[in-house]
Amino acid sequence: MELFPSMPYADWTATRETLHRFAQVVGKLRLAASPRRNHWWNVPFHLTGRGITTRPMGLTDQGNFFCVDFDFTGHRLVVTGSAGPEVSFPLHGLSVAAFYGRLTDALAQLGVDARVNRPYPFDLPDAQRPFGEDEEHCTYDPEAAHRYWVVLSQVNLVLEEYAARWAGKTSPVHHFWHTFDIAVTRFSDTVVTHPPEVDPVTREAYSREVISSGFWFGDPSFPEPAFYSYTAPEPTGLAARPLRPDAAFWQAKENGSHLALLPYQQVRTAASPRAEVLAFYESAFLAGARTEGWRLTVDTCPGGVTDVVAR
Repeated sequence: MELFPSMPYADWTATRETLHRFAQVVGKLRLAASPRRNHWWNVPFHLTGRGITTRPMGLTDQGNFFCVDFDFTGHRLVVTGSAGPEVSFPLHGLSVAAFYGRLTDALAQLGVDARVNRPYPFDLPDAQRPFGEDEEHCTYDPEAAHRYWVVLSQVNLVLEEYAARWAGKTSPVHHFWHTFDIAVTRFSDTVVTHPPEVDPVTREAYSREVISSGFWFGDPSFPEPAFYSYTAPEPTGLAARPLRPDAAFWQAKENGSHLALLPYQQVRTAASPRAEVLAFYESAFLAGARTEGWRLTVDTCPGGVTDVVAR
């Protein structure tokens, strides 16, 4: 089995676009039914042995909770209640509208009092169309969906290894449903003050200096999967810093900031793909951390060990 299986951007466009909207439906439910955490850590998904999960959620004094899981081995959505019942339905053959309706029905069967507050896609071309009216996106290729989960799982393990090397404040490894990527973020103690006109999602996500590292499946502006890293706010001279391996590069974004990129295809054919990705993440992190003056001697954590004797 390949560490990073082939995942050409164009080969699963229709399935990816449908899955992205399925994920946004469930993600918005997670947003509505979970306690708010700093930097929105309550909102993303996490990987499981069969797919991705919301984790248990529910804000009631009666002790009721529920969980929604995408099963990309059995290709179904599973909604579980705290009392033990389970409602599931297949993912293939459903439009976004049908998926939204089936999920709503499943919650009603379980007696779950939770709903999506704004049932529209977030930051997608059809952001003005309600989920309940989207009959356009209805493609689900089980093989492509399973491979999507395999790639996420492999990247998740590499990100966990990378995360272990930093003892400072670090996010969990998150799969973000709004941007359809997976990432881990390291933080400094420096508070970032945003103007009031900046949207609340950005203000909360970037209230501290961060260096985020992850992977996404591509988009129209960069139509291929890639590993990435960015520093926010971006320090002057960041893009002049070196990156490893040789295939990595800095890409200028529309807002003038830079994204460190390492194309997935370049990595998957390397002799040691895992080492290539870790070298990329570390080089991009050091580019930002050294420029910003982070406490590298204090917070660096080789092999996930902070005990100086054990080292």
